[in-house]
Amino acid sequence: MTLKTSILKPVNGTCFKLISWALTALCLFGWGLNTAQAGNMKVYKHVDAQGIIHYSSKKPRGKSYHILNIRCPECSVWRNSVDWKNTPLITDLYQAEIDHAVTTHGVEKALIQAVIHAESAYKVAAVSSAGAQGLMQLMPLTQKTYAVNNPFDAKQNILGGAAYLKHLKNAYKNMDIYLAAYNSGETAVERYNRQIPPFPETKEYVRRVKILYNRYKQNQQRLNAISNSRVVTTGVSATASP
Repeated sequence: MTLKTSILKPVNGTCFKLISWALTALCLFGWGLNTAQAGNMKVYKHVDAQGIIHYSSKKPRGKSYHILNIRCPECSVWRNSVDWKNTPLITDLYQAEIDHAVTTHGVEKALIQAVIHAESAYKVAAVSSAGAQGLMQLMPLTQKTYAVNNPFDAKQNILGGAAYLKHLKNAYKNMDIYLAAYNSGETAVERYNRQIPPFPETKEYVRRVKILYNRYKQNQQRLNAISNSRVVTTGVSATASP
């Protein structure tokens, strides 16, 4: 069986044909795959005569192709051994999209950055074995709720993820709790009396995001201090000029 595909909008001037994971659960479990098998699924990539990139689970016939690994190590929370206190921050990707989401939804930039880093390590095409997709690892129902038509479009994904974070933040107030809800779902948080569910993965996720949040926040404060210092220095120089 071939993975369902759909034409996406042009990205950076190129038209891509990517895997459509709108029915991810059906794709994984309807094929009789467990999550470990799904995590190791081979994806074949080839480019047609029009320059459109195609992805398929079936080996292309009579065409050159590359085999891709769609696993997302960052998407596996409790199995990941990254040192989150020292891993390099990622501050040069999707900044315009993040800033737009900050302006639109009023969610703190450091929080969005931390969630993206924790969820996908800024891999726009990341897909978890559970079916979460894109930079902020949105599940299909969340995508539908926040009008994310293409989860692999950075702007849509970040806007949807930021809107969801805003909703959770307003609902639970406490960072530990709304991050737990982002990871395990609101139903799980409500089931455990609005506390962090006793799941090792969720506990590790909250720890991870909070570490990254504090680091991104400190980095932003440092950049702001440098920027303000330059403004003050420039102002003094201008005043001292004859």
